[in-house]
Amino acid sequence: MSLDNTPLLSGRPILRRTLAPIGVFVATVIVGVIGLSMLGNVGFVEATFWLVDLTSIDLHFEDHTGPERAAKAYAVLVTVGLVLTGVWIGETVVTEAFGGRIRTELSRVTMHRRIENTDDHVIVCGYGMFGRTIANRLAEADRTVVVIEIDENHAERVREDGHLLVRGDARREQVLQAAGVERATKLVAAIDDSNVNIQITIVSGTATSSPDILVRVGEEMYESVAREAGADDVIIPEVVSGERVTRLLEQPAN
Repeated sequence: MSLDNTPLLSGRPILRRTLAPIGVFVATVIVGVIGLSMLGNVGFVEATFWLVDLTSIDLHFEDHTGPERAAKAYAVLVTVGLVLTGVWIGETVVTEAFGGRIRTELSRVTMHRRIENTDDHVIVCGYGMFGRTIANRLAEADRTVVVIEIDENHAERVREDGHLLVRGDARREQVLQAAGVERATKLVAAIDDSNVNIQITIVSGTATSSPDILVRVGEEMYESVAREAGADDVIIPEVVSGERVTRLLEQPAN
């Protein structure tokens, strides 16, 4: 798992991509106002109005001397610049819409609000076979599940299965907070990496109100470490599977 959910703009692709054209538009307005103010020897408010209504330049120079033609040419040039940057902004937004990013952004915001209104849920960190099996069985039992996952393929599977999703690294406190760790009843560290799951356990335990923590480890040597880190229960899938197979083998043949 890696981080997806950190800097402000990295989680908002629409804002990030429109920042450049918006910046150019604002800069064009500022340069235009300053230039017209100097050419017409007027205040910034009046110079701004000239950009909105070019005919006001004629009215001004009827009563004042100065470089009227230069002011008009400059105003036209600035207006063309504003039109072009406006088109750039619109094209960027439309491109984002057709690229599916607006829908993705709205989906992310909606998901965040749903999680904020959720409590008594189970957080599953990692959506491999182990995590997916747990999440789906809990959902079948009418339990609300919030999955923390970063891999895009796994995240898409989370959406298809209908669970709430937080994209990010579960070892980060802010990601666990986004998943509602202080309102959850259980947390399952289900990643196929014992060290990562133990780190998740440590961070989860720092919450004001931490849930019961179930940790997956790959070997028995990690069990004591996980419990010392704060795990309430430790699961070794291979051991559990082996015990189940043994019980099946011990059943009398029909």
